[in-house]
Amino acid sequence: MRRSLFLAGALTIAMTASASAASFSTTPSGLQVKDDVVGTGPQPKAGQTVSVHYTGWLYQDGKKGAKFDSSLDRKQPLNFAVGTGQVIKGWDEGLSTMKVGGKRTLIIPPELGYGARGAGGVIPPNATLMFDVELLGVR
Repeated sequence: MRRSLFLAGALTIAMTASASAASFSTTPSGLQVKDDVVGTGPQPKAGQTVSVHYTGWLYQDGKKGAKFDSSLDRKQPLNFAVGTGQVIKGWDEGLSTMKVGGKRTLIIPPELGYGARGAGGVIPPNATLMFDVELLGVR
């Protein structure tokens, strides 16, 4: 009986880990994307200004690390023209397929983030980043 309970528990843990990993899709560039909420509004076109709330963390060994920035903490969304290089490549790619009202988690490899240079003393060189983003509007 104990053995069957142990096996059932191990199977549940394995299935949960597999489902968690499977919830992210990986684009050809290496960006990992998971839709937490699929929006119902318009999808931005290149050059349109988007308004987003976000929180960013360092991401290492498959785990969320130290938070380094959040528009929610400032209570002010970030506005930028999508697809124009105003933000890191991972953001341009990850937000270009969202719809207004959507919430998405992005895992951004260094080559789509800040690369070998890092940023502002808070993001080390060659860091993988994790962002929770919410697309508030497009204009």
